[in-house]
Amino acid sequence: MSERLPTTTDEEREAAVEAASLAVQRGELIVLPTDTVYGIGADAFDPAAVRALLLAKGRGRDMPPPVLVSAATTIDALAVRVPGYARALIEAFWPGPLTLVCHQQSSLQWDLGDTRGTVAVRMPDLDLTRELLERTGPLAVSSANKTGMPAATDADQAEQMLGDDVALIIDAGESPGGEASTIVDVTGAQGRVLRRGALSLERLNEVLEPLGATLTDEG
Repeated sequence: MSERLPTTTDEEREAAVEAASLAVQRGELIVLPTDTVYGIGADAFDPAAVRALLLAKGRGRDMPPPVLVSAATTIDALAVRVPGYARALIEAFWPGPLTLVCHQQSSLQWDLGDTRGTVAVRMPDLDLTRELLERTGPLAVSSANKTGMPAATDADQAEQMLGDDVALIIDAGESPGGEASTIVDVTGAQGRVLRRGALSLERLNEVLEPLGATLTDEG
């Protein structure tokens, strides 16, 4: 059974972030809060840890996890050929519930699964999560649930589904968002919404209209 770490005081929060970062360095899985739902996370550059993450969720390599980052500038370390309309979305909605599927840097030494040369990147809008990411570097993070089950919005739900598979759970109460991020494919000349989520197509297109760009909705 995993260790559960509270974050109600500054001291507890610091202890939880430190313990989680050390667990990630050891190649272990953790459950962490985000601004949308709780996530199960692993070092993005540790192939064995990423495989364990997919196994814990009951997923195959055909469903690679997104990567969470602590700063918007990290996009250029992970992705190439990021179009102007994608940068406009980043400026408007990062940090926030927007995941962008980009062409990945070919030099990256990682294995997230069958990504077909892409990487899905998001910068979460939760201070605690970004504090952790600043210490760990990019984390492969998928929603904290077994595949086919609803995403966990609190530590109790995450523990029920994944408690036997993770080293520790950071308990930060109820997720402030409660709805998964919107996923947009920005690998082409025109962006495509792959999954509808916390950001509507209308809100996204409001940002892009002055640029003469629009997204199509495949979500």
